[in-house]
Amino acid sequence: MKRFLIAGAMALALATTAQADGIKIGILMGFTGPIESLTTGIAGGAKIAIDEVNQAGQLGHIDVVEADTTCVDAGTATTSAERLVSSEQVVAIVGALCSGSTIASANGVAIPNGVVMVSPASTSPAITGLDDGGLIFRTAPSDARQGQVLAQVLSEKGINTVALSYTNDDYGKGFADAFQGAFEAAGGSVALSAGHENGKADYSAEVAALSATGADHLVVLGYLDQGGKGILEESIKSGAFSSFSGGDGMYGQSLIDALGDGISGMILTAPGGENEGAKMWQAIAGASGLDINGPFQGEAYDAAALILLAMAAGSPDRAGIAGAIMSVANAPGEKILPGQLGKALDIIAAGGDVDYQGASMVELNDAGDPPGAYLEYVMEGSSWKVVRAR
Repeated sequence: MKRFLIAGAMALALATTAQADGIKIGILMGFTGPIESLTTGIAGGAKIAIDEVNQAGQLGHIDVVEADTTCVDAGTATTSAERLVSSEQVVAIVGALCSGSTIASANGVAIPNGVVMVSPASTSPAITGLDDGGLIFRTAPSDARQGQVLAQVLSEKGINTVALSYTNDDYGKGFADAFQGAFEAAGGSVALSAGHENGKADYSAEVAALSATGADHLVVLGYLDQGGKGILEESIKSGAFSSFSGGDGMYGQSLIDALGDGISGMILTAPGGENEGAKMWQAIAGASGLDINGPFQGEAYDAAALILLAMAAGSPDRAGIAGAIMSVANAPGEKILPGQLGKALDIIAAGGDVDYQGASMVELNDAGDPPGAYLEYVMEGSSWKVVRAR
């Protein structure tokens, strides 16, 4: 993907910040489906950024319109995106979450209509190569990197042979390929890599095949509210496995609430960090009443913040946002962290530059991807505990 800065749009920021009363931003996420327990918190992160800018007042009032993708139905994702773009006339979209939803809604709706999408959670490596005309961005890093991180974590713990179950979609396939490549390159062995479907009542056949390999450790790259949980649940019930690991799609309190001690010691990786921006985000989220119990909430704040600052630096319309988003996401400019959006708008209105770093230390490359940092977690007691930053 090629990124182009539109000089005319940038020039609009030289003297004053454009007013955007009546402008709508879409939030396109899986409010139902296999990650529904996470989505309210992720959407809440985006809304905190929008509320912050609305309270600051420099942009006028921004309205939010939500739409559901179900996470797993490309047709629903496309239909919901079409409603946001054509009926609601949103100027940009925060979302989607699941990679397949982002790819479908981007190709089918956003790209043809010149609408920026900034996903806080779509991590499939396939998104990097979209022919998007400079319209599709993300604040969550690609699973090309997360696969390497998870492989490194397991290798360091002396886990050398694993069975691998992944959700049979763009997210799961991309993550599984990245993990297997990195794990085998480090000397590990994947005894079986097999996809699973979401929404099934019985996963005994899938778990039996994984168990038959003789591997002692099961890697589950799925979703915590449906297929991934089902694989773990059957593994525990049958006694097939007792040692588990997974990725960001499995990270959330609902998995612990459902499976309890059965996943004690489970290892996870998910985007995140322990930098200044992450700490400021946690304070802001807590003050806003948002329960930080899952991934991508800070990334959603960042996704909305990038759109809002691009509206100010360019103009509050689709072309203006597309032309300015790379400039506010990257150096040069004054570094902006969570809670400083009003300050950023003042700088832009005065003709200055900002370098938005936010909760996830945003820095977008030419493909619209961030480099990304990760946290390693372990399930202890009744919660996910941070082991270390990666």
